[in-house]
Amino acid sequence: MPSGSRYRFRPATAADLPLLAGWLEEPHVRRWWGDPAEALAEIEQAMASRDTSPMIVEMDGRPIGYLQSYDPHLEADHPYRDQPVGTVGIDISIGIPELVGKGHGSAILRQFAGELFARGAVRIVIDPSPDNAPAIRAYEKAGFRHLDTRTSIYGPAHFMAMDPL
Repeated sequence: MPSGSRYRFRPATAADLPLLAGWLEEPHVRRWWGDPAEALAEIEQAMASRDTSPMIVEMDGRPIGYLQSYDPHLEADHPYRDQPVGTVGIDISIGIPELVGKGHGSAILRQFAGELFARGAVRIVIDPSPDNAPAIRAYEKAGFRHLDTRTSIYGPAHFMAMDPL
């Protein structure tokens, strides 16, 4: 089981686009992120935005996943603006199929949450599809709890939050 500070989070760059494109084609990613070309375009847009921080997750120096964080209060119509100021929203995907279901998602989220809380975040939210039971279990293992079910721009969302200990 992964533990400690085994992961590194670095900004995603244009040089990562081919890697991201490959991950977005993987069935376990495509199922939740949708059309790979559209998802890649959204990631590219996030790279150019000040509202979202797209990152590559590395394990022992090897890129293994994508993570992005955002402040829901920077968008006037964001559905999570009802959360406390200082809330950070996140999205995650493990890109390498053989690393899925091994505890990396929970471990990555615990480590990243610790870093966000150390920088002053007051709450972290995540919004998997209600049909994505493996992700929901991983997020619960990481310390997230279900708040409610909402509708995001992507459809129904199992809205979850983590607060600092």
